[in-house]
Amino acid sequence: KMNSKCPNIELNDGHFIPVLGFGTAVPEEFPKSKIKELIKTAIDVGFRHFDSASVYKTEDYVGEVIQSKIADGTVRREDIFLTSKVWCNCLRPELVRSSLEQSLKKFQVDYVNLYLMHFPTALKPGENDFPVDEHGKLIFDTVDLCATWEALEKCKDAGLAKSIGVSNFNRRQLEMILKKPGLKHKPVCNEVECHPYLNQMKLLEFCKSNDIVLNEGFSLTVFHSRVDPSSPVLLDEPVLHFMAKKYNQTPALIALRYQIQRGIVALSSTLKEKRVKENIQ
Repeated sequence: KMNSKCPNIELNDGHFIPVLGFGTAVPEEFPKSKIKELIKTAIDVGFRHFDSASVYKTEDYVGEVIQSKIADGTVRREDIFLTSKVWCNCLRPELVRSSLEQSLKKFQVDYVNLYLMHFPTALKPGENDFPVDEHGKLIFDTVDLCATWEALEKCKDAGLAKSIGVSNFNRRQLEMILKKPGLKHKPVCNEVECHPYLNQMKLLEFCKSNDIVLNEGFSLTVFHSRVDPSSPVLLDEPVLHFMAKKYNQTPALIALRYQIQRGIVALSSTLKEKRVKENIQ
């Protein structure tokens, strides 16, 4: 098990995941040097689980900082839980492994702890993450996601990913994988948008009944709820502020605690160094 301030949850394949992770999706205009500072601070205060993805374009920064922290003796590779995700333009089975290998190269590691299918939607393969036609409409691709899943299974068997899972899947899409003939490895988790406004109760129950962990995939601070645009930004929510005051905590901590108590792996994703330290409490 990993040595960190965070407790771990056991996944259905016997590996362990820290219940609190650090999300590395940042706005495009965010200075890259600051990303490295945040990750460095995160490791220093005790974060060991880092959630990244090829589409975030931050894997090389995460890798650079982790390597420097391994070099100075702060952590060992086995202390770190590293997640990445295959993007929608690489869901053809023959593209999955090379996409993972590119991520490994950026991280400067031999394996990730968790590799996810980022969305159950395939886009046209190519250099462009968001391929569009002349009218600005996304160009989709037709891919059998069960075949994509088999490619992920092969990555696990090859030792390139310790665990494999999905992201942004609904119940029907999860069932399609779970009922796939010849399924070799079940998804260990499903990373979805999940927070006090959208608590995913039904999906959480379904995942629990199939021994699949629900990961919170949307960071606490960088989104404005898509559920009801008129509702306050999550961390300005009056109920969170009331609870925060009552327990002498920050609203972010209350929201993270809310997830963890429901058995959900929560992600802290902040662009402020001070908050990094608070959020691991």
